[in-house]
Amino acid sequence: YRQGPWKNREAVELATLKWVYWFNNRRILSSIGNIPPAEAEARFYAQQKSHALAA
Repeated sequence: YRQGPWKNREAVELATLKWVYWFNNRRILSSIGNIPPAEAEARFYAQQKSHALAA
């Protein structure tokens, strides 16, 4: 990994948290409309809420 080797466990944990943030919030997926997974999830739940209000 380009930031390693890490000096301690906390450094590994921080690198892991940064990667998970990127994976969920910054990574673009063409299969879901060229948006990050977190945005797709937010849109999904907003749509579910609006459908529940309409019912």
